Amino acid sequence: MRIGHSIDVHAFDESRKLILGGVKIDSIGLRGHSDADVLLHAVAESILGALALGDLGSNFPDNDDAYKDIDSSILVKHVMKLVKEKNYKVHNIDCMVLAEKPKLAPYILTMRTNIATLLEVDVNQVSVKATTTEKLGFIGRKEGIASSATVLMEEVK
Repeated sequence: MRIGHSIDVHAFDESRKLILGGVKIDSIGLRGHSDADVLLHAVAESILGALALGDLGSNFPDNDDAYKDIDSSILVKHVMKLVKEKNYKVHNIDCMVLAEKPKLAPYILTMRTNIATLLEVDVNQVSVKATTTEKLGFIGRKEGIASSATVLMEEVK
């Protein structure tokens, strides 16, 4: 068994649409080289970390136009290919989104379902939670969104 953890942060960008966990949400989007899906970025990077395969930046450089505006689910699918090459699978993953806005409760099940599909696990192995920072810090000032993910990986024998 191996554990990985990651945190990702993106600032709001009014010129973009918000995508979290692969779900398009009617709200101000996030700035980033890719689609800036802060949740899927944390998911992918936690898996990379668990298997000591670097981070998102070393695997998908933000100065490479191949990743400009890319759908983050494509990045997660690539990470899952690496997982299989290393003979591991996801046992479970626990994710947290920190945002003052928008309210995410209506989207959580769809996010969990999307992530479960990408990770090739049952939805009951994927937890996605959302919280605010009680108006504290850059999140509280509604300047951006952060996400964290902790994954438990299991070796396939």
